[in-house]
Amino acid sequence: MSGISHAEVDGLVRECVPGVDDAIVEYILGYLDETPTVEEEEDLAAFLGPILEDAGGTQDAVDELCARLTRLFPGRNTGGKPQLEKLKQPVQMIRQDAVSATAKLAVGATDMERVAGRKVASQVDSKKLEKAEAKIKAKMEKRERRVAYQASKLIDKKEDPTFIAVNPILDYTSTKGKSKDVRVENFDISFAGKRILTDANLTLAYGRRYGLIGRNGVGKCKSTLLRNISVREIAVPAHVSILHVEQEMTGTDTPAIQAVLSADAWREHLLEEERTLQAKLQELDETATAAEAGDAEKEQLEKERTRLSARLQTVFQKLEDIESDKAESRASAILAGLGFQSEAQQRATKTFSGGWRMRLALARALFCKPDLLLLDEPTNMLDIPAVAWLENYLQSWPSTLLVVSHDREFLDEVATDIMHQHSERLDYYRGNFSQFYKTRAERRKNQVREYEAQVQYRKHLQDFIDRWRYNANRAAQAQSKIKILEKLPTLELPEDEAVVTFRFQEPDPLSPPILQMSNVTFGYDDRVILRNVTFDMLMNSRISIVGPNGAGKTTLLKLLTGQLEPRSGDVRRNGRLRFAYFSQHHVDQLEMNMSPVSYMASRWPGKNEEEYRRHLGAFGISGMTGLQLISTLSGGQKSRVAFACLAIQKPHFLILDEPTNHLDMDSIDALTEALKSFEGGVVLVSHDERFLEAVSTEIWVCSGGVVSRFEGDSIKEYKKKVITEMA
Repeated sequence: MSGISHAEVDGLVRECVPGVDDAIVEYILGYLDETPTVEEEEDLAAFLGPILEDAGGTQDAVDELCARLTRLFPGRNTGGKPQLEKLKQPVQMIRQDAVSATAKLAVGATDMERVAGRKVASQVDSKKLEKAEAKIKAKMEKRERRVAYQASKLIDKKEDPTFIAVNPILDYTSTKGKSKDVRVENFDISFAGKRILTDANLTLAYGRRYGLIGRNGVGKCKSTLLRNISVREIAVPAHVSILHVEQEMTGTDTPAIQAVLSADAWREHLLEEERTLQAKLQELDETATAAEAGDAEKEQLEKERTRLSARLQTVFQKLEDIESDKAESRASAILAGLGFQSEAQQRATKTFSGGWRMRLALARALFCKPDLLLLDEPTNMLDIPAVAWLENYLQSWPSTLLVVSHDREFLDEVATDIMHQHSERLDYYRGNFSQFYKTRAERRKNQVREYEAQVQYRKHLQDFIDRWRYNANRAAQAQSKIKILEKLPTLELPEDEAVVTFRFQEPDPLSPPILQMSNVTFGYDDRVILRNVTFDMLMNSRISIVGPNGAGKTTLLKLLTGQLEPRSGDVRRNGRLRFAYFSQHHVDQLEMNMSPVSYMASRWPGKNEEEYRRHLGAFGISGMTGLQLISTLSGGQKSRVAFACLAIQKPHFLILDEPTNHLDMDSIDALTEALKSFEGGVVLVSHDERFLEAVSTEIWVCSGGVVSRFEGDSIKEYKKKVITEMA
């Protein structure tokens, strides 16, 4: 710290912040010792500002201190900056001995403090410096926590592990008069170094239901946008409550119905306050009755009683405003719609599987009614009856909804607007998915037409310029055309998204019988899951198995493939029959620390790397993606790797359990076409109505332990039947 002593800096700092801690002053002196020149005043202010303001200094005083220190230090203007120096002799970069000296330094072998000259002992007490740094770090963390709380109004419910990560305004009845629209302009979002959105605009009108769609990719682009909204990285107004449902809730001993009721933190707060006020009033009555109080004490007790009674009346009014007496029936109706029977609603949440806990998280979100509800693939863990109920429930959703889904039928029923995320931007379309599809196709057609017209116009101008540019009579006109050409806006041809294709190889021929089940019964202990199941499958079978969750659909698939053995009855399979089974939890079957190419080579050896990459390319895993670790791939890409693993086995039968859960719409279309052209048999379990309608020719209903063929002709008929039964 040349040109100024420690004592002078000490005096300036204490003049700026009287009573500042000695540790902070020493920390600043140490920083200035290690930073002999600072290029800009703003750099110094960025360091000193937060420290001194936390210590009690005003912003004006801190700014003045930084300005004075800037003038006292050398190197703060162009004259003080290091200048370029001419080398004394040429340096041959190719020579080994010309390499920078720092590149030759062996770690631990050189005293780095002596490289620039003589070693100078530090004047800073290291223990005091550590203490000051810890104190400053604690203050900064406290400030960040305070800012985060003020920004999102998070409710601390850590003592309740069933509480969703949710940030509603505590008293949501107090925000009724405020605008709940969301409009944020010109923001960027990145994930793991990958730019997801650039100069994007987010516009959410209160009361509209938005479907967020786009192609899957590394970084979970759509999910990342939802997560940024939920934690308010995007500046959503503080009075707009947000709730993001993206993962299953933690299981505890709390009954399911109570877990849903406790999600409404404001109602729980009012009920707790009511109990506290009632207890205090009862205590006052007992005190007034038991004691021989004087007039002054009685008057004081009466005032306190009046105050508590008035507050209790206010609490009663707020509970009435939010219809607290109807909360339990509303929570029960939501749970019933999502498949929880009366008995299941009283069970502890820890007794449910992951899929059912995801339904519980969804039920809690629907019960809370936030101003902005964010749902990430809500239908993935639902069966067709539950999807039908959810569609009907969301159609009357009173606030704003933003949902990520690849189920076109679901978006057609629920969405009033479509938000298309692509090319690092967001485009908005009015209407449901079908209307979006038509509008987008028409918009692209117009863009292509406009582009082609501009190309023709430019060509016409250029031809005129080339022909008459050097003609004395037409030179002026040519120059005019040149100016017109330069001022024309540049239009780009609308990009063509890469086409996704799936392809399953033709299996070897087999003669009947292929696969038969005869009077098959299966269960665990005393519980029978399936009874007397009988049906026959051929090489051209396209069978959809539908029914409520927990009815035994996955169990039936495992009986078909031999993963489970029946308690009674027979399962007959052709001796040369090869199955390929796609599980709901297919990701667990992949090796996360291997690349798709190396994983396939380890499981199905015999091909070279180029052949494996070509095979993966048939399922959309092209280029360097096939050489990345599987753990770095998105959910949709992992699903494509799983399908490539199925295809390499050249199966006669594809047994698919919820194959569309992590696929984007283009991939679902590609899978649909691949299954339609596949010459083997297909058995499907899925909630995607459009997918089942396109692939299957037979519908089997699994319900109540019985598997029976549906007499209708389509999934739509089955769905109508379910909705009628629910009504």
